Formats: sequence, C-alpha cells, structure tokens
Amino acid sequence: MPYLFGGLVVLNAATLGYYLFLQQPTTTQTLKAAQEDITQPLAFTNSAEYIPPIIGTRE
Repeated sequence: MPYLFGGLVVLNAATLGYYLFLQQPTTTQTLKAAQEDITQPLAFTNSAEYIPPIIGTRE
C-alpha cells in the first residue's frame, strides 16, 4: 500500500508539472474578447460628486 500511495503522489506531481510548465494554454474566443475589453480605455466618472452629505449636516 505505501508503494501505491507513493506512486500516486509521484504521478500527481508529474501531471501537475506538465500542466504548469510544459503545456502552453490556448486562447479561447471568450478570453480574446475579454482581453480586448481590458485593453480598451475605460470611461471614468468622478463618483465624489454624487456622494450624499454627511449625516447631521443641512446641505
């Protein structure tokens, strides 16, 4: 039984190493669309203009 457990640990480490370091990820259609959205400039709105006054003031 210890050999079986050790073998599974080694197999798991080898599989993890393969997927982390050797296999290059492929870009999907949704990933490409998300990357294009990220690179586009975002419209900025100053939200400080819309903050309500502090409680207790009469503004």
